[in-house]
Amino acid sequence: MKNFKNVLLQVAQNGMGAGDDELGIQLVVNYFRLINEEIELPRFIAFYNGGVKLICIGSPALEILKAIERKGVKLIACKTCLNHYNLLDKMDVGVAGTMIDIIELQKITDKVINL
Repeated sequence: MKNFKNVLLQVAQNGMGAGDDELGIQLVVNYFRLINEEIELPRFIAFYNGGVKLICIGSPALEILKAIERKGVKLIACKTCLNHYNLLDKMDVGVAGTMIDIIELQKITDKVINL
């Protein structure tokens, strides 16, 4: 399996783009669906702030993120953010980490893409 040349995707909101929240969710689910269909995948996806909602029970992106993780992409969520939203026990994919973990990923990857 190829990687996106050692890329970290960072997801900082519960959706993609600004404006209509429902459209933002639809866009991010479609983005992850298309990523999952690619041969080359990002190495890591980090979730923080409202983005942590995407990896929790009830998220419309949950099943596609599970499929992406099964293909070897490491998913990490900010534990402080999960606690802030009272979602630590609702996390259903990936691992909880610290901001230090996310900073380390930023250091070791060749490229960071913010969604």
